[in-house]
Amino acid sequence: MENVVPTSSVTCPCGNGDTLADCCGRYHDGHPAPGPEQLMRSRYSAYVLGLIDYLRTTTLPAQQDLIDLHAIRQWSQESTWLGLDVEECRLIGAQPEHAHVSFTARWHDMAGNHAHHERSTFVQRDGRWYFIDPTVPLSAGRNDPCPCGSGSKFKKCCAPYL
Repeated sequence: MENVVPTSSVTCPCGNGDTLADCCGRYHDGHPAPGPEQLMRSRYSAYVLGLIDYLRTTTLPAQQDLIDLHAIRQWSQESTWLGLDVEECRLIGAQPEHAHVSFTARWHDMAGNHAHHERSTFVQRDGRWYFIDPTVPLSAGRNDPCPCGSGSKFKKCCAPYL
């Protein structure tokens, strides 16, 4: 079951200082994130809030049925989330639009404190940004259609940015 959090006065977990309602809450409610950094921040907030369905729907559609929702839910629930630092957001400018967001997420669990640094890849399709999950293989050969749905060959679309 998804967690329900009142958003009007709660500070957004992504760390930008706004209320959840004025920040990531609107994306959790279905509005598309306007850019890759906002999507990445809203995904971090979704981990904090236990919004696992949101994490699924903001992952590249070709990967959605392959992600381990049970493991994600367990990690979300068993962690105390300590903060997010976004180091860089870089638009790549290809067609379709791609981007890299570098960040560090911190949390505490039974094993202690942790910090995870990552450079995530995002792609924009049909007016929405999607996270390309590096833990889920994209089943496409270099000359196959790209799993992002662009119609381009994988080697000319998402492959160079992974």
